Amino acid sequence: MSTTTLGVAELEVSRLGLGCMGMSAYYDGAGRDDAGSIATIHRAIDLGVTLFDTAEVYGPYANEELLARALAGGRRDRVVIASKFGMIRHRDGDARGFDGSPENLRLAVDGSLRRLGTDRIDLYYQHRMDPNVPIEETVGAFAELIREGKILGYGLSEAGVGTLRRANAVHPVTALQSEYSLWSRDVEREILPVVRELGIGFVPYSPLGRGFLTGTIRSVDQLAENDFRRGNPRFAAENLEQNIRIVEQVDAVAAELGAKPGQVALAWLLAQGEHIVPIPGTKRISYLEENLAAESIELGEEQLAALDAVAAPVGDRYADMSPIGR
Repeated sequence: MSTTTLGVAELEVSRLGLGCMGMSAYYDGAGRDDAGSIATIHRAIDLGVTLFDTAEVYGPYANEELLARALAGGRRDRVVIASKFGMIRHRDGDARGFDGSPENLRLAVDGSLRRLGTDRIDLYYQHRMDPNVPIEETVGAFAELIREGKILGYGLSEAGVGTLRRANAVHPVTALQSEYSLWSRDVEREILPVVRELGIGFVPYSPLGRGFLTGTIRSVDQLAENDFRRGNPRFAAENLEQNIRIVEQVDAVAAELGAKPGQVALAWLLAQGEHIVPIPGTKRISYLEENLAAESIELGEEQLAALDAVAAPVGDRYADMSPIGR
C-alpha cells in the first residue's frame, strides 16, 4: 500500500487507515469478538496499513485497550496510533460531555497512554470542540505535550473554519478528522480549501457513509435494535428510500469497473487529493481486504464526473448537529 504524509508533523501513513470504533462501540456485535477484531488489525498491518484510529470514548476505553492488545509483540513501532479526547469530563467523575480544558487534556492523554501501552501517541485529536474553552488554551496544552514527547502531533475533529485558523496560529494542526464521503460532502465548500491552504492533512471518517455506500442496506429493519444508525436522520424510513438513489448511482459505476460500490466510493475519496486519508472501519478481514483493494481502482474522467454529480442525501448527518463545525 502506498503512503502519504499528514500535516507539518509529516506523519507518514498509509493512504487508507483502519477505523477501530466499530470493534468496541455503537454497532451491533461490538465487543463480542475481540479475537476476530485483533486478527483484522494484524491482517491490516500485514497488508501495509499503518494508521489505526481509536478514541477514549469508544467503549468507553475498551477500544484503546483492544488496540493495545493487537499491537503487542513488537507491532507498535510499525504503526501510527491516532486517538481522541474531549467527550469525557475526567474532572467530573468521567461524565460524558465536552471538556477541552488543558487539565482535562492532560488527564485524558495519560489515560490513553496507559491503556494503549505506549510512551507516545502519534496523533491526538480533540474529538469535539468545547464552546466553553478557547481553542487557543487547548492547543497551547497540545503544544506542551508535543514538546514533552507524549504526542507527536495533534488534530481536531469536526472543527469549523474559524477554529482551524485560530488553532493553527498557535501551533500547526497535523490533521482534521471530519465526515466526508459521497453522501457527506459539506466539507467541500469551506473546510477542504482551508486545510489545503494551511497544509493540514484530512482524515475522513465514515468514508462509506456508515456502511450505506456498500449497497447492502435497503431498510432500517436490517439494522439491529442497538445500532445507533436507527436514530440517524439519513436512515429514517422516509429519508432512506430517497437516499438509496445515491447507492444506485455508485453501483452503476461499480458495474462498469467490475468492482464493489464501497470500493468505488473509497476510490473517489482517494482521488480528491494526496492529503486525504480515509479510515473505513470494519471488524472483518474479508471487508478489510475488500476496502484496501480500492486503492488499485482507477476512475476515468467520465466516471469521476458521474460520481461528482451524485445528488446530496436527504436528512442531517446527526440528530443533533450543534457540536459540528464549531
